Amino acid sequence: MVAKRTSQFVCQSCGAVTAKWSGRCESCGEWNAIIEEPLASGAPGGLGRGRAAQKLDFQALDGPAESIPRRTTGIAELDRVCGGGLVAGSAVLIGGDPGIGKSTLLLQAAAGLAGTGAAAGGVCSYISGEESVDQVRLRARRLGLSGASVRLASATSVRDIAASLDAAADAGVVIVDSVQTLYVDSLDSAPGTVAQVRASAQELIRLAKSRGFTLFLVGHVTKEGVLAGPRVLEHMVDTVLYFEGERGHQFRILRAVKNRFGPTDEIGVFEMTDAGLCEVANPSALFLAERRGTASGVTVFAGIEGTRPLLVEIQALVSASPLATPRRAVVGWDSARLAMVLAVLEARCGLVLAGKDIYLNVAGGLKVSEPAADLAVAGALVSAAGGTLVPEDTVIFGEIGLSGEVRSVGQTDTRLKEAAKLGFSRALIPSQRGRRTAPVGAPAGAAEGLKVDEIDHLREMIDRLGGN
Repeated sequence: MVAKRTSQFVCQSCGAVTAKWSGRCESCGEWNAIIEEPLASGAPGGLGRGRAAQKLDFQALDGPAESIPRRTTGIAELDRVCGGGLVAGSAVLIGGDPGIGKSTLLLQAAAGLAGTGAAAGGVCSYISGEESVDQVRLRARRLGLSGASVRLASATSVRDIAASLDAAADAGVVIVDSVQTLYVDSLDSAPGTVAQVRASAQELIRLAKSRGFTLFLVGHVTKEGVLAGPRVLEHMVDTVLYFEGERGHQFRILRAVKNRFGPTDEIGVFEMTDAGLCEVANPSALFLAERRGTASGVTVFAGIEGTRPLLVEIQALVSASPLATPRRAVVGWDSARLAMVLAVLEARCGLVLAGKDIYLNVAGGLKVSEPAADLAVAGALVSAAGGTLVPEDTVIFGEIGLSGEVRSVGQTDTRLKEAAKLGFSRALIPSQRGRRTAPVGAPAGAAEGLKVDEIDHLREMIDRLGGN
């Protein structure tokens, strides 16, 4: 007779289940992530056990649909990323590095909801599993939020939290900080394990959707920068937000990677101050506030984040290398894309940088991912290699192909309008090849006063910048 199995081995990184322990997970490749977890005693053994099946009530696709009401938090950047506000009954998961400002942002949002009365029909509850009530009060006093009517609690038992929220008829917004500290007492595994995180989140999300309150879950991240716990956690929630930023910089970026009720390409920009997080209404002006314009290897890139144009400074440094393999250090951009741009500059334009150390930085701690930054990066490299200055009133954007051609990018007029608004007088952009210079309905002269210089090949930019 085979003994009944009472435990299983689960990877804490991806949630894969194995029959025995191993040092490396075969699913995700993570080392030392597999631990033994006891099986839940009350795990269901079949579908529909304990109740009779019910017939589904199917509806027509073209039936009437009601508009989704939203609660505004009073923090415009957070509302922008969420799609215009918070949706009742939705679950929002926010992750970020330790100390980046997740708890501060949510405490300010709770105070804003309570102070402006935007959570009509419900109150804000802040449940902390990492801090005591007194510690949360100290942080609120430091941020000047101690007068807000926010309900505080310190708890880690999902049973206690669910019972309290189920009994409260006025729950409007509930913040749980963090989901990795919660536990379900029907499971024998420790808090933070895959089974506990999945069961805790499932119970709270079910309660939020049945009672109609907005649920915020704070999640820890791994050293790779992804949310810790099973990937199914991101599928269970309606919105996944990442709070990004370098701890040495004061800027913070709130980015949506999943949103069932809004766009996934919007960002919110904040500045960390002694009084907490402050919204940045014009990020371009702030990112360019410390420009000097007296050094080579510096260009200004006009990017797009969601619907918002964003101008940032691209910095490059090229120096002789004493090493057999020169260094390639990149901050805020894709290192593989830098290798491609260097190969194109050498193969198509004759600019030899093979024996040089190259350092590339996006000023302000912003992470740029769109290919439109290729031309600005190439301009910074050409300027740094040749020791020439790029005119400080010039903005650059465009995608580079492997043959050296410069390809057009989207929302050109929006980028140019933002550059003109900030006082730039010249733009180096891809050739439009007969494209419309303004979107339908846009006013004429959106980039008035801006001299636009269109180029077809990377060699043309090198000639204009005076490179070798």
